[in-house]
Amino acid sequence: MIVMKLGGTSLEDAAAMSTACEIIRSRIKRKPAVVLSAAAGITNALIRCAELAAEGKRAEAEAVLRDRIIERHYAVVANLIKGLREQDMLIRLFKAYDEEIRSLIYGISITGDLSLRVLDFVMSYGERMSTAIVTEALREANVRAELLDSRHCMVTNSSFGRAEPMFDATQAACEKVIRPRIDKGIVPILQGFVGADSRGVTTTLGRGGSDFSAAVIGTVMQADDIEIWTDVDGMLTADPNIVPGALRIREMSFREASELAYFGAKVLHPSTLLPAIEKDVPVHILNSRRPQVEGTLIKARIDPVNIPVKSISYKRGITIINITSTRMLGSYGFMKKIFDIFNEYQTSVDLVTTSEVSISLSVEHSPELEALIAELAKYGEVTVLREKAIICVVGERLKSEIGTPARIFSRLRGIPVEMISHGASEINLTFVIDEEHVSDAVLELHDEFFSSIAEPGVFE
Repeated sequence: MIVMKLGGTSLEDAAAMSTACEIIRSRIKRKPAVVLSAAAGITNALIRCAELAAEGKRAEAEAVLRDRIIERHYAVVANLIKGLREQDMLIRLFKAYDEEIRSLIYGISITGDLSLRVLDFVMSYGERMSTAIVTEALREANVRAELLDSRHCMVTNSSFGRAEPMFDATQAACEKVIRPRIDKGIVPILQGFVGADSRGVTTTLGRGGSDFSAAVIGTVMQADDIEIWTDVDGMLTADPNIVPGALRIREMSFREASELAYFGAKVLHPSTLLPAIEKDVPVHILNSRRPQVEGTLIKARIDPVNIPVKSISYKRGITIINITSTRMLGSYGFMKKIFDIFNEYQTSVDLVTTSEVSISLSVEHSPELEALIAELAKYGEVTVLREKAIICVVGERLKSEIGTPARIFSRLRGIPVEMISHGASEINLTFVIDEEHVSDAVLELHDEFFSSIAEPGVFE
């Protein structure tokens, strides 16, 4: 069996959903379980409804619900579903969802309180609507599809907004709910991103969590392959918005792809590969707009190549925090105290560099950055640099290929570099620059390493 995940851009309108159904049909012999995102833009619209309601703007929230969510799905049904009975069934379902969301909007507007638990429930409607439509479209195409509720399969903890799967419970649920359908030749259709805790309360895995959902389901069910269908041809040598001539990478190791995903490559959710790595399940990145392209295969072991760099990624919106204190000298507990503060304020650190009396850290998001900085100031002088970006250069031979760092920084000699991290991972070199220089840096590095490729079969 395989697990197929189709993202929001693969489901953005009736034409895209029709193509998605054809892609699913083409995989029938491989016994697919299908995980779907909400249609592009729907989750953002649902969040906007909830936020407007929390601000007391009930009428505006209901207008967004009507115009950007419900009417859009009605239009997809009218353009995609041929049977009048099936159309009527879906319209009635969406009317019920409309009433339910309006009730939520009313409740939020009365209390002014928008908890993560409530927001998770609101956001779940996007996937519930897209999966209902695709299931009916597949049935009209003579596919034995069945709509399932992911909340009966994806068991998570109760960390609303960013729940974590409970793998043993999820495996038991998937074997009970999904496996019998697969064995009978039925195509299960499930909502990505959505789960439920042990009490049955709706949770979500965080934005972009549909990829993660597919990886978790594929792993616990020991799938032969996990296919992530998106709107690009696979993992590329750089962001095509910056480098129009970026090349498709035919194969990547789990290690390479994980580094790229974490440091900004938007093709793949950073958590997607973790379960696949553990069980050694291959992952394919494919383009639903160009299904004939073979995409990128990501697996544990790949054939060795004679090139130092595979890809360049970046992450904007980075803040650098520098802490200088003579108390670091000979103090074995100093670093622990600093990282305990980051833990207390639920702030993840991307990069760390140290000297005898200072430590520099990069962070992307912090719910209480100013309070965190104030706490750090108790241990030394703190300076903060904002509007920075991380550039990540990845390749299996990056460390072993002598002279590669010199090639990188010689091309960037006109761009100030704030931090450099090299050695913690043998396959990446990461550094921090001003956001305004991201495009120039990526273009320069891509030209340096990919303007002439002598290695056949690695890129296309």
